Amino acid sequence: MKVVIVEDDDETGQFVERGLREAGAMVTRFSDARSALPHLASTDCDVIVFDRMLPGMDGVQAVRLLRGSGVQTPILMLTAMSGIDDRVDGLEAGADDYLVKPFAFSELHARLKSLLRRPPMATDASELRLADLHLDRLRHRAQRGDTVLDLSPLEFRLLEFLMLNPDQVVTRTMLLEKVWGYSFDPKTSIVQTHMSRLRAKVDKPFGQDLITTVRGAGYVIAEP
Repeated sequence: MKVVIVEDDDETGQFVERGLREAGAMVTRFSDARSALPHLASTDCDVIVFDRMLPGMDGVQAVRLLRGSGVQTPILMLTAMSGIDDRVDGLEAGADDYLVKPFAFSELHARLKSLLRRPPMATDASELRLADLHLDRLRHRAQRGDTVLDLSPLEFRLLEFLMLNPDQVVTRTMLLEKVWGYSFDPKTSIVQTHMSRLRAKVDKPFGQDLITTVRGAGYVIAEP
């Protein structure tokens, strides 16, 4: 396992690096995002550990830049902020999981292994199409008709998962697991909120809905 750690607190960084090396991982560590980003954009690694509070550029901003540039390496975000909204910010930016400080190394290691076991999306197709909706997965570009859709990284992943499962009911639980990486229900309206935002961009301006709500079940994307 090749891991990149971005952590400015030396004690925490050494703790994580030492534990991972003892577990057999190859580790590269940076103390700030600006130094790490060029490396992460040009070097393959298996998983990234990103602290949220970093000097110069915070972890959320850095993760958003990585996802915007097409880097899909799994990311675990470390944060001292335990509030739901703080954690959701990181997940919306494109992080796959989070861990609140202080933490046990055993939990960190287990979460990293879980991220590596997570299966990829069900198809290798670089482009997805449904009616006049086009999703370019390589360039992270969504378009309906002649209009380019301004989607956040998380909205893109939501739409991608729906388009990988056309004409099927996609449940809230499926979206929490596959898009947010939750193995539990955080008891928030996070799915409904983001689906509403996505539909406002994908459907509302065009007068013809592709995404519909199945009451009590989930969501379906299908040709009208």
